[in-house]
Amino acid sequence: MNRQEIWKLIDERSEDLLKLCSDMIAIPSVNPPGDVQAIVHYITNYLTGHGIAYEIVGERKDRPNILARYGTPGHKTVVFNGHCDVVPVGDEKKWDFPPFSGEIRDGVMLGRGTSDMKCGLGAFLFAVAMLADAGVRLSGDVLMTIVPDEETGGAFGTSWLFEHGYIKGDWGIVAEPTGMDNIEVGQKGTMGMNLYASGTTAHGSLTPYVGDNAIAKLVKLLPMMEQLREIHGTYDGEIAQVMEMSKAKAKAVQKAPGVENIMDHVTVNFGTIKGGVKRNVVADSAMAELDVRVPIGVEPETIIRKADDIIKASGLTGVWAEYDHPCGGNYVSVADPIVSTVRECIKELLGIDLITAYQWASSDTKYFREAGISTIQYGPSNTEGIHNYNETVNVADIITAAKVYAAIILSLVGEDA
Repeated sequence: MNRQEIWKLIDERSEDLLKLCSDMIAIPSVNPPGDVQAIVHYITNYLTGHGIAYEIVGERKDRPNILARYGTPGHKTVVFNGHCDVVPVGDEKKWDFPPFSGEIRDGVMLGRGTSDMKCGLGAFLFAVAMLADAGVRLSGDVLMTIVPDEETGGAFGTSWLFEHGYIKGDWGIVAEPTGMDNIEVGQKGTMGMNLYASGTTAHGSLTPYVGDNAIAKLVKLLPMMEQLREIHGTYDGEIAQVMEMSKAKAKAVQKAPGVENIMDHVTVNFGTIKGGVKRNVVADSAMAELDVRVPIGVEPETIIRKADDIIKASGLTGVWAEYDHPCGGNYVSVADPIVSTVRECIKELLGIDLITAYQWASSDTKYFREAGISTIQYGPSNTEGIHNYNETVNVADIITAAKVYAAIILSLVGEDA
């Protein structure tokens, strides 16, 4: 079966694809709290209906992982990855439609998880199901990994699967939202930074003469950490070209002055601050949690050294930092076969040249690249609704994604002669 034949089949059965996505949107799988058993049950029934073998693995009953395989193991393997959890809906009164609607209006599917990322998940499930229904015999195989907790860090999902040796392959596709004109080929790294301050308690009425206020120390230190934002990467060759495209994309999407700097500079977000026990007591302890994003070309150790130097130069006593899971940026070459395959598909399907860009955030894709699997991120998306109210995705993009995923399988794995 060639591309055109599988694309025709997907068009003929596109209503089945849309029903699959709509049904999954209608199943709440909000994380937190993170119980995804209902949607996992639905997906496994779908796989069974198309004769696709699967197994359930994981550490927690409420957060099962699905491993589904189609084809002939032992040759080339393409791994698809998608999460079935979604972020909370927030204030339902701020939605223009029910958050778990799944309804289609004017060519747009509505509901929490449409872009992030149940429709990307549905598109690759459907693509493999169509190959199975058509009786296509692959010379290699496809491994689909459906995970429960990407929205809360992936400790029981993709990360767990790699730690326990369940994922091995030659190429990976994570169906996170990118839009059909944009393929993510790299992303920033992450690092948690906790700042601590200790002091000496006293009655609040004696401040500042008696006692040593830990909150006051932390309030002085936090603005100094903005210096970390001056750290940036330097690039040449392919990375420089992709970085420029990425900065232009960030500026076009976010529309904020200077926002393009998120791509090649360190970003620091002051996420939480805690301290003290009572307003009339001098606080003897305080802690702030910072979210640090590490651009491609910058080593986490560089940031750590700079932060330690800032603390030392501050002259403050009883303050220190601890660093949580520092990791650098990651990327795949635009010359990799998986990138060129998607480029060819989109040119044929939509008549446009695909944008290759880096991502300013991060996702489960990093685990694939850390394991040496050439991996892209590509999925249907309407950016404005992601982690926001009124999340949607275009129906045409869901169908396009399914076609691209099927073509990737045929191109990289191949049909058995």
